[in-house]
Amino acid sequence: MADETCSAPTGSTPADVARRRVLVTAGSLLIIPVIPSLAHAASIVAVRTWPADEYTRVTLELDKELKAEHFMLEGPDRLVLDIDGLSMSPAINELVSKIKPNDPYIRSVRVGQNRPGVLRLVLDLKQPVAPQVFTLKPIGEYKYRLVLDLYPKIAQDPLLAILNNAEEDPLAEVLENLAQNAPPSAPVPSVPGQQLPPIAKQPQAPAPLPPQIAQPRTQPLLIALDPGHGGEDPGAVGRNGTREKDVVLSIARRLKKLIDAQPNMRAYLTRDNDYFVPLHVRVQKARRVKADLFISIHADAWIKPSARGASVFALSQNGATSAAARIMAKRENDADLIGGINLGSHDKQVAKVLLDLSTTAQINDSIQVGQRVLREIAKINSLHKKGVERAGFAVLKAPDIPSILVETAFISNPEEERRLRSPKYQGQMAEALLAGISGYFESSPALARRA
Repeated sequence: MADETCSAPTGSTPADVARRRVLVTAGSLLIIPVIPSLAHAASIVAVRTWPADEYTRVTLELDKELKAEHFMLEGPDRLVLDIDGLSMSPAINELVSKIKPNDPYIRSVRVGQNRPGVLRLVLDLKQPVAPQVFTLKPIGEYKYRLVLDLYPKIAQDPLLAILNNAEEDPLAEVLENLAQNAPPSAPVPSVPGQQLPPIAKQPQAPAPLPPQIAQPRTQPLLIALDPGHGGEDPGAVGRNGTREKDVVLSIARRLKKLIDAQPNMRAYLTRDNDYFVPLHVRVQKARRVKADLFISIHADAWIKPSARGASVFALSQNGATSAAARIMAKRENDADLIGGINLGSHDKQVAKVLLDLSTTAQINDSIQVGQRVLREIAKINSLHKKGVERAGFAVLKAPDIPSILVETAFISNPEEERRLRSPKYQGQMAEALLAGISGYFESSPALARRA
């Protein structure tokens, strides 16, 4: 920790100098031999890192709850974390080796005993961050967790993220128009040599359209794909160790490629890697990009390994259609507790209002697309239920976007677990979902966008 004990560089403010003096004093204590752990000292159970473009999470799992204080330093950017009740151990040293070179935010980690019973972590950063540091109570297989979420000070616009992946895309100019928040009445730029097909199939000799019927849209349909779970939350786990979060991400990536290959569609992933996204943030992301459709992808689990088949769920505001649907919704809604969210980082009342705005029209549209998807899935796998089930899934509560949750198979069923691991089945599921999506928009062009 040599740089925290050096003299202040030229140009430092009085506040910087004072802070560095504090660090010099603290750093000098590092030469004191480490005192053996006291009776009340905590132990580290595990150390995990989840690097992603969106944010990086560092998790320290402990056998008891601890207090921590943090502050930021500039020139270079660093995050300093002091953990009370913790001493040096081999487990904490694992954190140093777990930082990957391609981590977008953390360059390296240094650990030292700041003073007896207080462990100091210094995270050398690659860019300025807005950190969130919070603790989580034990749940499931996890004990107490101390969580560091490193968000960029300036978050990337999700529409621009779509544009960055649209090299030589003939629809990129249209997407850019969306990204610049052009009003609905603004003209959409023409694309030389590109004639976008209409959403609905046109008759051989089309009659003049009545004035009240909208003309075919010239913006691509945007489908938000939501791979469930991720990061700290593995989702359901099969007998052979197959994790739901891995399978559904693979299916979502395959589906995205298929959608992006269509002339009038584009896909957006709420997570494109192995990291956790809170449920209300998934909804907000879909609304931020003005998605026309939201599909959350999961792999079912049940207490009996004999349960099998795929299912499709839509939102219910008046109770679940079955006891199994109610249990399933509770399990999925508990993802926030397992994945871990900082309840102090957002206005809980605002989040509640957002999740209470779903309309009857949105639910009816969701059931329509769900029925289309079910018919296509039935061609490649058995159905657990032949109709669209309904329950209070938090992730389906976008008030203005038709939303469905697809359980692609039972990962708790050994046979279906093998299928879920198969690239062939994953590809078949992606193709079935695309066929259902296409059929929905072809039959319901008026529902494409309600903006």
